[in-house]
Amino acid sequence: MLTWPAPQIPRLPGTGEPVRVHDTSSGQLVVAAPGADARLYVCGITPYDATHLGHAATFIAFDVLGRAWRDAGQRVTYALNVTDVDDPLLERATATGVDWRALAADQTALFASDMAALGVVPPEVFRGVVESVPQVVDGVNHLLARGAAYRLPAPDGGEDVYADLSVDPAFGTVARLDPATMLALSAERGGDPDRPGKRSPLDPLLWRAERPGEPAWDAPGLGRGRPGWHIECSVIARDALGVPFDVQGGGSDLVFPHHECSSSHLRLLDAGESARAHVHTGMVGYEGHKMSKSRGNLVLVSTLLAQGVEPMAVRLAVLAHRYRDDWEWTEADLADAQRRLVTWRRALSGNGGPDAAPVLAEVRAAVADDLDTPRALAVVDAWAATALAGDVPFDEGAPGVVARTIDALLGVRM
Repeated sequence: MLTWPAPQIPRLPGTGEPVRVHDTSSGQLVVAAPGADARLYVCGITPYDATHLGHAATFIAFDVLGRAWRDAGQRVTYALNVTDVDDPLLERATATGVDWRALAADQTALFASDMAALGVVPPEVFRGVVESVPQVVDGVNHLLARGAAYRLPAPDGGEDVYADLSVDPAFGTVARLDPATMLALSAERGGDPDRPGKRSPLDPLLWRAERPGEPAWDAPGLGRGRPGWHIECSVIARDALGVPFDVQGGGSDLVFPHHECSSSHLRLLDAGESARAHVHTGMVGYEGHKMSKSRGNLVLVSTLLAQGVEPMAVRLAVLAHRYRDDWEWTEADLADAQRRLVTWRRALSGNGGPDAAPVLAEVRAAVADDLDTPRALAVVDAWAATALAGDVPFDEGAPGVVARTIDALLGVRM
């Protein structure tokens, strides 16, 4: 898949700090990438509808992580998938009378356009499931060969293939949930715990045999069908980044079963390792509920932009919230962000301003401290207020340094 154009990231004097993030598995702050290379995998969209603000919040958060890594002098490899064949996509295509491939291509292009507008640095690897089917087939066959998967007769002929989670003693260490909660979430989030014949209700689908009217691919050793959900991310992440990689990221609704199962598949595919840290963003609500396509309570990035809202105001509205907090979108979020953007531009348009060195140091410290963007915004707010008050000695080059700081580290272009 083609990515979107990359924004130019200004160079800043000095070097940023090692970035620490909250690891879901341990509940602790950990160094996100301890080496010279930083490798990130984020679960992307299922392209059956446009990018909403919940999506935007996730991708902006991990964009800040990548920017902080680059500022610390690390080489970043970012991989992002697109689940361009899946039940919700097929259902939407049928309901709207649009070919599923055309729907996926159209919505993926809209997603890329939204990301470019919001200043998100594109991934080095941007890969769809459809183009990864041969690699998924190899992975499923590998799990079968080592006794980590099994076959079940499918209702319409052929065989479905399931992972045998009992083979993985580390299953459960990502989300650390009790069995009852895992069963409930599996049923709610795409699993089939009541499927007859499974060795365990939680065993996830690796390969779905062809059903009438559904897309399918020929798969040596498996028969015609299509990939299951979790194995797609496992294979794409492994091929793009190797294992172990540094951070597996996504929304908190992916912790279980998706990240739990994809991490299990990675361990069984590649010598017991997956991601070093699991980082999750909070849910964005609207009208009293989590923003979701199924509910329809969406605030779409493309709609805001079509209404004339500046992309940087949308980005600032997201950055005003801590990435792993749940929060509710309101019109006040946008109004506050628009006012902040106007104030910053006024402060940066002068012939000078207060010393910028503390701003750079404090913004660096904030993003390195678990991507604390609200704290970083407050630092710039304080500088802007002082600059506009005009009652301290001015440094002629300060506005340029501040502008480059918020561009490079927060992705806010002035």
